[in-house]
Amino acid sequence: MSEPELRHPEKAHKPDNPVARKPAWIRVKAPTSPEYHETRRLMRELRLNTVCEEAACPNIGECWKQKHATVMILGSVCTRACTFCNVATGKPDQLDPHEPQHVAEAVARLGLSHIVVTSVDRDDLRDGGAEHFVRTIEAIRALAPGTTIEVLTPDFLKKAGAIEAVVAGRPDIYNHNLETVPRLYAEVRPGARYFQSLRLLDRVKALDPAMFTKSGIMVGLGEDKAEVLQVMDDLRAADVDFLTIGQYLQPTPKHRAVHRFVPPEEFESYRKMAYGKGFLMVSASPLTRSSYFAGEDFAKLRAARAEKLAAS
Repeated sequence: MSEPELRHPEKAHKPDNPVARKPAWIRVKAPTSPEYHETRRLMRELRLNTVCEEAACPNIGECWKQKHATVMILGSVCTRACTFCNVATGKPDQLDPHEPQHVAEAVARLGLSHIVVTSVDRDDLRDGGAEHFVRTIEAIRALAPGTTIEVLTPDFLKKAGAIEAVVAGRPDIYNHNLETVPRLYAEVRPGARYFQSLRLLDRVKALDPAMFTKSGIMVGLGEDKAEVLQVMDDLRAADVDFLTIGQYLQPTPKHRAVHRFVPPEEFESYRKMAYGKGFLMVSASPLTRSSYFAGEDFAKLRAARAEKLAAS
């Protein structure tokens, strides 16, 4: 059995989509730095999963060289089967009660000024894993009080009280990705609902207007420009502060094929249009991901809000 079939048994019998050759502006070097290997050893020692590895992020070498890892809690197996995602799907792992403390230890030992904590979808749990997010936030605050915390949560579909619990945990940024345009949801995110994700972001702002909110989409999945602009408008209607736009990259032949590689100048156009629509912070490039330079971007986001408040 091939490696993709082991990670994605639900995709084992799907026909292959040939993985297209990446253009020059997307190719990255294999990670080789001592810091990369040190970060990898620490993740293994603390038995932590990272979205950097599980989602086959192209920026792992660059980020881990700076000891910036995005921790993925609630196990390594997702209850959803999104066609773009390389995270394994199947029977979920048992929750590790020590995981929040291990995350905090990793943050302290890496000396992180900013940490992104994400997770797999856990539709099997009563609260979708919200309490585990809260415990992780609390553990980081106790061990690394100077570190700012960004959570990138699932949509908590049909999990009453989950959003409220995470907001009450007071992360510095609440991130939830829309991933794509509404028309493509049935193909790209079959277990999710576009307007549920929008409602989540809107609900966060209603609960805590001072909390920064963030969302991101991928392009190159078959969307058109008008649809991307509509997503921007929908996010601004929910008062989302920070938008990320990156190129979709096909992880394996069992995943959705890339419709096209969007050139850098088109990303720059999206970036300018997003700022024109009122986002405080926009990151748009072929290699942009939710966690890519998240700490630096958070500092810029805070500065942009301060400038906006001073001008009002």
